[in-house]
Amino acid sequence: MSSDETHATPVPDATPAPDATSEPELTGRQRLLRSLWPPKASRAQLIVALLLFVLGLGLAIQVRSNSESSALRGARQEDLVRILDELDDRTQRLEDEKQRLDDQRTELENSSDQAEEARKQTLEKERQLGVLAGTVAAEGPGITVTVTDGKGAVEADMLLDAIQELRAAGAEAIQINDVRVVANTYLTDGSDGVEVDGRAITAPYRFKVIGKAQDLEPALNIPGGVVQTLEKEQATVEVTRGEKIVVDALRRVNRPDYARSSSQ
Repeated sequence: MSSDETHATPVPDATPAPDATSEPELTGRQRLLRSLWPPKASRAQLIVALLLFVLGLGLAIQVRSNSESSALRGARQEDLVRILDELDDRTQRLEDEKQRLDDQRTELENSSDQAEEARKQTLEKERQLGVLAGTVAAEGPGITVTVTDGKGAVEADMLLDAIQELRAAGAEAIQINDVRVVANTYLTDGSDGVEVDGRAITAPYRFKVIGKAQDLEPALNIPGGVVQTLEKEQATVEVTRGEKIVVDALRRVNRPDYARSSSQ
């Protein structure tokens, strides 16, 4: 080998060889994605994002509302008439339903009032029938008639005439001594006095009568009436008016053996 030959010695590359364990170089897109995800938002950024969301939602609602209004403004006359007719029909149906409910409420109120009134009338009728039948006590204005028979000359028919005169004058409840006078009451002469419905009573005979005193007392004092007839038998008759006459003698209610109510 000649001296003129140049021996070139390769110069090693200054760039180090890539290490198998180092990360590969990222592109610009990958670096952008890595900076955005996972998100690392601060509190201020979250607040801004929320405000932007609310603003966008409001704009969307406004746009929709404007679109609907625009749709109505741009609708044909026939469509508008049809929409108005539908609204009128719906309003009328609601009015009819309201009227129906009002009628039902009124009917229920009237039914309740009628039921309550019927109950009151039934109780009043029961009380009236009880007074007439002698099964309940009664009180009210009226008169007290006391017949004193010193000689025992007063007979059953004389007391019966007194009862008839009192009934004709409007007596509503009558009691002689401790016996209640009712529709089927009868009087007979007994060995020691007068018997009323089979129960013996003795003088003085005391009538307790409920009714209008202004009518009852004159009925006994008519010429040739009860008072004059009793006085002819040398009995004395005393009539006293009172604002509260208590008729408390009661009759026992007898249940019928065979008769039953036909109402169901």
